[in-house]
Amino acid sequence: QVQLVESGGGLVQAGGSLRLSCAASRRIFSIDILGWYRQAPGKQREPVATITSSGSTNYADSVTGRFTISRDNAKNTVNLHMTSLKPEDTAVYYCKAVYYSLDYWGQGTQVTVSS
Repeated sequence: QVQLVESGGGLVQAGGSLRLSCAASRRIFSIDILGWYRQAPGKQREPVATITSSGSTNYADSVTGRFTISRDNAKNTVNLHMTSLKPEDTAVYYCKAVYYSLDYWGQGTQVTVSS
């Protein structure tokens, strides 16, 4: 099993930046895929960014060029650096791990971007 705990959410003005962090309960070098997803009110959860164990990254079109995902194997964290934030980025952000083909989710952290 993998437990995930997100942190770093909050309220920020449009154009600002936030850094989210997700701490994993096991060594992340053994986790196949780590990612960030988000869910806005009344909408389905959607992928934001993912990173594989080899370091390959993938981003949603809406955040490409503004968000950066990274993993810190020494600290067992996966991070999401968000810049040029927009009101439409407002959502609960969830961390996800794919480990032995099973999905594990964190509890989520709220990000609110004011206009």
